[in-house]
Amino acid sequence: MRHDVIVVGGSFAGLSAALYVARARRRVCVIDTGLPRNRFAAHAHGLFAQDGSVPGEMLATARAQVAAYPTASFVQGRAVDAERSDAGFRVRLATGDLLEAAQLVLAFGIADGLPEIAGLAERWGRSVLHCPYCHGFEFAGRRLGVLAVSPMSLHQAELVAEWGPTTLYLDGIALPDPDALAPLRARGIEIETARVRAVHGDGTALASIELEDGRAAAIDALFLAPRTRLNSDIAERLGCAIDAGPFGPLVRTDEQRATSVPGVFAAGDITRAAHSVTFACADGVAAGISAHRTLVFG
Repeated sequence: MRHDVIVVGGSFAGLSAALYVARARRRVCVIDTGLPRNRFAAHAHGLFAQDGSVPGEMLATARAQVAAYPTASFVQGRAVDAERSDAGFRVRLATGDLLEAAQLVLAFGIADGLPEIAGLAERWGRSVLHCPYCHGFEFAGRRLGVLAVSPMSLHQAELVAEWGPTTLYLDGIALPDPDALAPLRARGIEIETARVRAVHGDGTALASIELEDGRAAAIDALFLAPRTRLNSDIAERLGCAIDAGPFGPLVRTDEQRATSVPGVFAAGDITRAAHSVTFACADGVAAGISAHRTLVFG
């Protein structure tokens, strides 16, 4: 079946785009793997009327609401390729099936590349975190840490210190020069130079951080800004411009969420360095509206 719009990715950005296309009474198909980036988090914060909600439950509700529109459909699976066709674009699934649409919205998200430190991945999204705006309030006033993974980590440490006493764990990275250290010292941020061997705690909670020299430090939450990668190479296959962001590659878009390839729009974490559910939803709305307007006006 030919669709007006195919949305690659069914998390917050993709579902928001699909909702607006469906409300315009156009045929929209969402291709989704069912693996949203924030599936590791117990709660999502910062979204009006949904603060503290469970991400999976929010997505299930949103999916059901989109599915209620007669022109919306879903395909569970992974899109592995896309190319131009007489209909506009042809998308190939991992199963080999082909779908066609006049317009595409790319919202396949990103994945985080965590350091290989024992106990870190098991606590990702619970007590090992990336965004103090998303999770800092719940740990305010407690023992906080920032794990250095890039030069941006010094900036992150200054920010995290707004929520409580903070230690910057350099994890073997060279000690910054005095000028870079000065603002950290001014904010009372402790500096630990030893490598980190492991993190410990009951379940997904964090209680201590083990250093390579055998010492251990008490800690309640550890923040880091890991390198990220795009979950799909479809944007590159289509010829979309890709920029080097501060944490990983980003699909270039304009204010209407149009990529450099006519008829292809992108939304969510793949398009911006600042990540949140609110941003993702807003980007998805913009992409959905732009895709529809292109159908109307060309």
